[in-house]
Amino acid sequence: MASRRVYNQNCPIARGLDVVGERWTLLILRELVGGARRYGDLRDALPGIATNLLAERLKELQEAGLVDRADLPAPIGRTVYTLSELGWQRVLPILQSIAWFGLDRLDPIGDGPATPLNGFLAGILLGFNSARAAGLEVTCRAEIDGRRFEFAITRGRLTAARGEPSVTLTAGAADLVNARLGPTEAKRKAALRRVNFEGDPQTVSAVRQAFGL
Repeated sequence: MASRRVYNQNCPIARGLDVVGERWTLLILRELVGGARRYGDLRDALPGIATNLLAERLKELQEAGLVDRADLPAPIGRTVYTLSELGWQRVLPILQSIAWFGLDRLDPIGDGPATPLNGFLAGILLGFNSARAAGLEVTCRAEIDGRRFEFAITRGRLTAARGEPSVTLTAGAADLVNARLGPTEAKRKAALRRVNFEGDPQTVSAVRQAFGL
């Protein structure tokens, strides 16, 4: 196992990079936003990462308190990884900032295919506004082209899902991307009309306000 590199600088940026600055680390954390993932899910979502390196990164993130590992009971009987409460607090703002930084560097999607993850990042995560979510306590589920993302809103921030969802969003990834990034207002509105919400109307309205949808 390769020794972990550190910057040996007593600076908050350097100390932070000591934890999340290694290659693949932020992409692993990205995959855990929106719900539990099995080891095989992570490996499939990160083509090119060596199996031993994925295991090493997960171990480091657990030691840093950012990721939790749980063994689900029978009949499921599988190991899953999730963002810890500390991970939701500390990692999510980093991912949002980097996503905003990289947004205008994306290859144009237009009417072509978009991954469920890009739909979630562009359509949901980047639209979250904590001020508009103040006082909202709700668990949400997003079904995006066959992939499920689950999360909650509590005390004005995003965190892990708690129980069954009160609001479910179903959409295609391309529509979520275009609802946020479409080149014209007409295209953005047309994409948004194809995003379906289910739940109590008042709660759905509050969730839509929180995410600008």
